[in-house]
Amino acid sequence: MKTYPSPEDIQEMKQRGYDLATIADAEETLCLWQAMKDIQMQIETAFANVRLGDGIGLWEAQGIDDYKSLAERGALREKDEKSNWSNISAQDLNDCHSSLGFFDAQGMRFHLPAFLITDLQGKYRFNLAGRLCKMNDELHQFHLLNKAQREVVKAYLNWAASDPDDELQRDSIFTTLQKGYWSH
Repeated sequence: MKTYPSPEDIQEMKQRGYDLATIADAEETLCLWQAMKDIQMQIETAFANVRLGDGIGLWEAQGIDDYKSLAERGALREKDEKSNWSNISAQDLNDCHSSLGFFDAQGMRFHLPAFLITDLQGKYRFNLAGRLCKMNDELHQFHLLNKAQREVVKAYLNWAASDPDDELQRDSIFTTLQKGYWSH
Protein backbone atom coordinates (compact mmCIF):
# COMPACT_ATOMS: atom_id res chain seq x y z
CA MET A 1 0.00 0.00 0.00
CA LYS A 2 1.21 3.48 -0.79
CA THR A 3 2.09 5.88 2.01
CA TYR A 4 0.78 9.43 2.08
CA PRO A 5 2.49 12.51 3.50
CA SER A 6 1.24 13.78 6.84
CA PRO A 7 0.58 17.47 7.56
CA GLU A 8 4.00 17.55 9.26
CA ASP A 9 5.63 16.06 6.15
CA ILE A 10 4.02 18.72 3.98
CA GLN A 11 5.14 21.47 6.34
CA GLU A 12 8.68 20.13 6.13
CA MET A 13 8.43 20.06 2.32
CA LYS A 14 7.49 23.74 2.37
CA GLN A 15 10.35 24.60 4.73
CA ARG A 16 12.83 22.77 2.52
CA GLY A 17 11.65 24.65 -0.55
CA TYR A 18 9.99 21.85 -2.53
CA ASP A 19 8.39 23.05 -5.75
CA LEU A 20 4.76 24.17 -5.52
CA ALA A 21 3.45 21.37 -7.76
CA THR A 22 4.95 18.68 -5.50
CA ILE A 23 3.47 20.36 -2.43
CA ALA A 24 0.07 20.69 -4.14
CA ASP A 25 0.14 16.98 -5.05
CA ALA A 26 0.96 16.11 -1.44
CA GLU A 27 -1.84 18.34 -0.12
CA GLU A 28 -4.34 16.57 -2.40
CA THR A 29 -3.62 13.31 -0.59
CA LEU A 30 -4.18 14.71 2.92
CA CYS A 31 -7.72 13.29 2.99
CA LEU A 32 -6.30 9.80 2.31
CA TRP A 33 -3.71 10.25 5.04
CA GLN A 34 -6.41 11.40 7.50
CA ALA A 35 -8.67 8.49 6.53
CA MET A 36 -5.76 6.10 7.11
CA LYS A 37 -5.17 7.54 10.59
CA ASP A 38 -8.89 7.33 11.40
CA ILE A 39 -9.08 3.69 10.29
CA GLN A 40 -5.96 2.87 12.30
CA MET A 41 -7.63 4.29 15.43
CA GLN A 42 -10.80 2.30 14.66
CA ILE A 43 -8.72 -0.88 14.32
CA GLU A 44 -6.96 -0.22 17.62
CA THR A 45 -10.33 0.29 19.33
CA ALA A 46 -12.15 -2.65 17.71
CA PHE A 47 -9.33 -5.09 18.45
CA ALA A 48 -8.27 -3.73 21.85
CA ASN A 49 -7.57 -6.46 24.38
CA VAL A 50 -7.81 -9.28 21.81
CA ARG A 51 -5.44 -12.09 22.83
CA LEU A 52 -4.25 -15.13 20.90
CA GLY A 53 -5.47 -17.59 23.49
CA ASP A 54 -5.28 -21.13 22.10
CA GLY A 55 -5.28 -19.83 18.52
CA ILE A 56 -2.61 -20.53 15.94
CA GLY A 57 0.19 -17.97 16.14
CA LEU A 58 2.21 -16.30 13.41
CA TRP A 59 5.29 -18.53 13.58
CA GLU A 60 3.28 -21.65 14.38
CA ALA A 61 1.31 -21.03 11.17
CA GLN A 62 4.61 -20.87 9.29
CA GLY A 63 5.41 -24.28 10.72
CA ILE A 64 2.10 -25.60 9.41
CA ASP A 65 2.84 -24.09 5.99
CA ASP A 66 6.29 -25.71 6.02
CA TYR A 67 4.92 -29.14 7.11
CA LYS A 68 6.89 -29.07 10.37
CA SER A 69 6.35 -31.75 13.00
CA LEU A 70 4.19 -31.08 16.06
CA ALA A 71 7.34 -30.69 18.17
CA GLU A 72 8.82 -28.18 15.72
CA ARG A 73 5.55 -26.27 15.58
CA GLY A 74 5.48 -26.19 19.38
CA ALA A 75 8.94 -24.63 19.39
CA LEU A 76 7.81 -22.06 16.83
CA ARG A 77 4.78 -21.27 18.97
CA GLU A 78 7.14 -20.26 21.76
CA LYS A 79 8.28 -17.38 19.49
CA ASP A 80 4.71 -16.21 18.92
CA GLU A 81 3.35 -13.02 20.44
CA LYS A 82 0.27 -14.05 22.40
CA SER A 83 -0.99 -11.05 24.33
CA ASN A 84 -0.50 -7.83 22.34
CA TRP A 85 -0.85 -7.91 18.57
CA SER A 86 0.63 -4.40 18.29
CA ASN A 87 3.99 -5.85 19.38
CA ILE A 88 4.26 -7.84 16.13
CA SER A 89 6.76 -6.17 13.81
CA ALA A 90 6.18 -5.37 10.15
CA GLN A 91 9.25 -7.49 9.40
CA ASP A 92 7.68 -10.55 11.07
CA LEU A 93 4.38 -10.00 9.25
CA ASN A 94 6.19 -9.80 5.93
CA ASP A 95 8.38 -12.81 6.72
CA CYS A 96 5.27 -14.78 7.70
CA HIS A 97 2.84 -13.45 5.10
CA SER A 98 1.68 -16.96 4.18
CA SER A 99 0.50 -17.48 7.78
CA LEU A 100 -2.74 -15.74 6.79
CA GLY A 101 -3.80 -18.96 5.09
CA PHE A 102 -3.12 -21.14 8.15
CA PHE A 103 -4.66 -19.24 11.06
CA ASP A 104 -7.69 -20.61 12.84
CA ALA A 105 -10.40 -18.11 13.83
CA GLN A 106 -8.63 -17.10 17.08
CA GLY A 107 -5.33 -16.65 15.27
CA MET A 108 -6.93 -14.53 12.54
CA ARG A 109 -8.78 -12.31 15.02
CA PHE A 110 -5.51 -11.73 16.90
CA HIS A 111 -3.24 -11.10 13.89
CA LEU A 112 -5.59 -9.32 11.49
CA PRO A 113 -5.29 -5.88 13.14
CA ALA A 114 -1.49 -6.05 12.93
CA PHE A 115 -1.67 -6.91 9.23
CA LEU A 116 -4.23 -4.16 8.58
CA ILE A 117 -2.24 -1.43 10.32
CA THR A 118 1.04 -2.53 8.76
CA ASP A 119 -0.58 -2.31 5.34
CA LEU A 120 -2.15 1.08 6.10
CA GLN A 121 1.30 2.35 7.03
CA GLY A 122 2.70 1.14 3.70
CA LYS A 123 4.98 -1.42 5.38
CA TYR A 124 3.32 -4.64 4.20
CA ARG A 125 4.85 -5.92 0.97
CA PHE A 126 1.98 -8.17 -0.08
CA ASN A 127 -1.60 -7.67 -1.27
CA LEU A 128 -3.69 -7.82 1.90
CA ALA A 129 -6.80 -6.23 0.36
CA GLY A 130 -6.68 -8.73 -2.49
CA ARG A 131 -6.40 -11.59 -0.01
CA LEU A 132 -9.40 -10.34 1.96
CA CYS A 133 -11.38 -10.26 -1.29
CA LYS A 134 -10.45 -13.81 -2.33
CA MET A 135 -10.98 -15.95 0.73
CA ASN A 136 -13.80 -18.32 -0.20
CA ASP A 137 -12.09 -21.33 1.38
CA GLU A 138 -11.06 -19.45 4.51
CA LEU A 139 -14.34 -17.91 5.68
CA HIS A 140 -14.17 -19.97 8.88
CA GLN A 141 -11.17 -17.85 9.89
CA PHE A 142 -13.39 -14.80 10.32
CA HIS A 143 -16.36 -16.18 12.23
CA LEU A 144 -15.11 -14.83 15.59
CA LEU A 145 -14.98 -11.22 14.39
CA ASN A 146 -17.63 -9.09 16.03
CA LYS A 147 -19.62 -6.39 14.23
CA ALA A 148 -17.15 -3.59 15.05
CA GLN A 149 -14.24 -5.69 13.81
CA ARG A 150 -16.03 -6.56 10.55
CA GLU A 151 -16.94 -2.89 10.07
CA VAL A 152 -13.32 -1.83 10.45
CA VAL A 153 -12.25 -4.40 7.83
CA LYS A 154 -14.86 -2.89 5.50
CA ALA A 155 -13.49 0.59 6.24
CA TYR A 156 -9.98 -0.65 5.42
CA LEU A 157 -11.19 -2.18 2.14
CA ASN A 158 -12.97 1.05 1.18
CA TRP A 159 -9.79 2.96 1.93
CA ALA A 160 -7.72 0.51 -0.14
CA ALA A 161 -10.17 0.95 -3.03
CA SER A 162 -9.64 4.72 -2.89
CA ASP A 163 -5.94 4.37 -3.75
CA PRO A 164 -5.60 6.38 -6.97
CA ASP A 165 -2.62 4.26 -8.03
CA ASP A 166 -4.42 0.91 -7.79
CA GLU A 167 -7.34 0.83 -10.19
CA LEU A 168 -6.84 -2.89 -10.92
CA GLN A 169 -7.88 -3.90 -7.42
CA ARG A 170 -10.74 -1.42 -7.06
CA ASP A 171 -13.39 -3.46 -8.91
CA SER A 172 -12.58 -6.60 -6.93
CA ILE A 173 -12.86 -4.72 -3.64
CA PHE A 174 -16.15 -3.06 -4.55
CA THR A 175 -17.61 -6.40 -5.70
CA THR A 176 -16.57 -8.00 -2.42
CA LEU A 177 -18.03 -5.13 -0.42
CA GLN A 178 -21.34 -5.34 -2.31
CA LYS A 179 -21.76 -9.11 -2.72
CA GLY A 180 -19.02 -10.92 -0.84
CA TYR A 181 -18.38 -11.85 2.76
CA TRP A 182 -17.75 -8.25 3.85
CA SER A 183 -21.15 -7.08 2.52
CA HIS A 184 -22.99 -8.28 5.68
